[in-house]
Amino acid sequence: EMKYIASTSLAVYAEELTDEQTSSSLKLSGCKVDCDLATSLTANGTSRYNELLHNINGISNTMLSQTLRELEQDGLVVRKEYMEVPVRVEYALSEKSEKLQPILMDLITWEISEAQS
Repeated sequence: EMKYIASTSLAVYAEELTDEQTSSSLKLSGCKVDCDLATSLTANGTSRYNELLHNINGISNTMLSQTLRELEQDGLVVRKEYMEVPVRVEYALSEKSEKLQPILMDLITWEISEAQS
């Protein structure tokens, strides 16, 4: 059972995969953490750090923090800080990363065909 689904169009495909199947093939493709993060943000929309930590299976604080920083520097994730007490920080996909959705769709489609063979 997966904790998140990439988007409405990917829901049918993602529901057919277990976390283990998803993790193994995405790890082979070299984008395990980045893809998991993008998938979680796509499915759940703008999210706070602890929500992402909860939604991404098996990620450590260090890895999530590092990945968010790298994706923000690459222009794929937008970080918005609200000056409240306590400070609230939210993360969302940028317009640039929205263009990656068809690629993620192809990857999940491939993943299903591999899992069924």
